[in-house]
Formats: sequence, structure tokens, C-alpha cells
Amino acid sequence: MVPLTSLLLPILLSAVAVFLVSAVIHMALGYHADDFARAPDEDAVRNALRGIPGGDYAVPRAGSMADMKSPEYLAKVKAGPIVTMTVQPGREMSMARELTLWFVYLLVVSVFAGYVAGRALEPGADYLDVFRFAGTTALVAYALSSWPDTIWYKRSTRTSLKNTFDGIVYALVTAGMFGWLWPS
Repeated sequence: MVPLTSLLLPILLSAVAVFLVSAVIHMALGYHADDFARAPDEDAVRNALRGIPGGDYAVPRAGSMADMKSPEYLAKVKAGPIVTMTVQPGREMSMARELTLWFVYLLVVSVFAGYVAGRALEPGADYLDVFRFAGTTALVAYALSSWPDTIWYKRSTRTSLKNTFDGIVYALVTAGMFGWLWPS
């Protein structure tokens, strides 16, 4: 067993490495550029939504399970459109908060990858064993996280496939860092 405190370097460096790789994926490679489509008559849509407080919304939305069986609600669902959306209030354009939270998420995933590998393996474990345990844990966190949105909220399967690919890359980076920096 390897204590988590002995894994602080691979935890931190794997989070930094994944942060940098994700920056390359999203800023240089550009294959996520079409994850969201532009709404027809965007200004009219924005004007119609103005004044709605920030939050998650569903349209139509039933008030209870019984309401979901009502003819009125069923007619709305059948007629469409069905919308799930997150509304954000206007703000200055800055990604500082999101990038900080992303890095915190990367650290949390790396802590769990280290925890699982550290409980399963001893100091001096073989690189591929460390790679397997840390990588599998990271893979679950990174590659599977967007599929519930595809299943429940009809998020694009193509977007979830791209996110899964990204997650595989992030898991490989995490696994490699842990394998390389595993204590002997």
C-alpha cells in the first residue's frame, strides 16, 4: 500500500499535464467547435429568454408524476419542441472561474486515481500495473461523464463520443504520469 501523501507529485503533475493537453485539444485542434449549434434567429431567442434567472430549465415541464400523464402535458410533448437548457446571466467574458474549477476537478480525479492505485499496489510496483490502476480510474471519471446527458437530455451522441475520446487521452496522460512517478 502506498499512502496518498507519497503520491502528491504524480497527483499534481498529472493534473497539470491533463490541463495542458485539454487546452491543446480545445484551442488548437478545434474538433469541439461544432458541439453547440447556433439557434435560428439568435437575437429573437436571446430576447425571449432575457429576464429568466440563471438555472437549469425544462420545457415543457410537468409539476408532478401525475401531471406527466395529463392530456395537456402529453400534447405539449408530442407537439414539441422539448427543451433542456441552462441559462446564464450576462457577464464579462472571462474563463478564469471555469478554468480554475476544471483544474480542481482534474486534481480530484488524480487524487482518486492515486488512491485506488495506492491501495492496490506497493511501492516499486511495475509501471504497467500502476498505469492500469491509475488509468482505469481516470478513464471512468473522464470518459464516461458525458453519457448520462446523452441518455437523459438527448445531448448529441457525437459530442459525447468526442468527450469520450478526450477522456481516453486524459486517462492515458494520467496513467503515464503515475507510472513514471510511482514511488520506489
